[in-house]
Amino acid sequence: MAVKKRRTPPKASSGKQDGRGLATEAANGATGLLIVDMISCWDFPDADKLLPVATALSKRISALKRRCRRAGVPVIYANDNRGRWRSDFGALIELSVACGGAGAAITSELMPDHDDYFVLKPQQSSFVATPLEQLLAVLGVRRLLVTGVASDQCVLSTATDALMRGLEVVLPRDCTGTQTERRHAMLLEQCEVVFGVATTPGSRIRLPDSSGNERRD
Repeated sequence: MAVKKRRTPPKASSGKQDGRGLATEAANGATGLLIVDMISCWDFPDADKLLPVATALSKRISALKRRCRRAGVPVIYANDNRGRWRSDFGALIELSVACGGAGAAITSELMPDHDDYFVLKPQQSSFVATPLEQLLAVLGVRRLLVTGVASDQCVLSTATDALMRGLEVVLPRDCTGTQTERRHAMLLEQCEVVFGVATTPGSRIRLPDSSGNERRD
């Protein structure tokens, strides 16, 4: 399967204690897009069941990302750290592409742009032991669109941690997924009924206009 030409991945920022080194712009409409665990070699347990789901999701997440970038909404990637803190996000991209197959195609579809952000996470939640909370604060994000896999594991952990930090969370139902449709449906119901999280499809999410006004889902 052909892989698109790789764009230069974003560089890690040294950051200052006041956080200004983490970002240079403010999020339009206080909205941010988070893409969870979509850059991978898919060589973990149950990956064979999750990979076809991620392949289908990748094009919809990519379409949402393009809309976000046009709207001035920052894009952040959160991925498991595979190098025991001896690698970086660029190395993960290179490894995923080198693995080939469907995983490389997903990475190609979702290739980070030079001004996207990233965090490496040691646990399921993208907030645990990462600078994500500080980065969102510096960007001025108060509304977080959470996409990726697996919806009832890392995505759910991230979404609930975001809620506990006072953020509004949107979980696009067609931009997240897990190993089975039944599990995903149960997760969506839990998010809507228990947590009050919107699960608006990605194509229907209202993004901020040029004036920065927030639009509700």
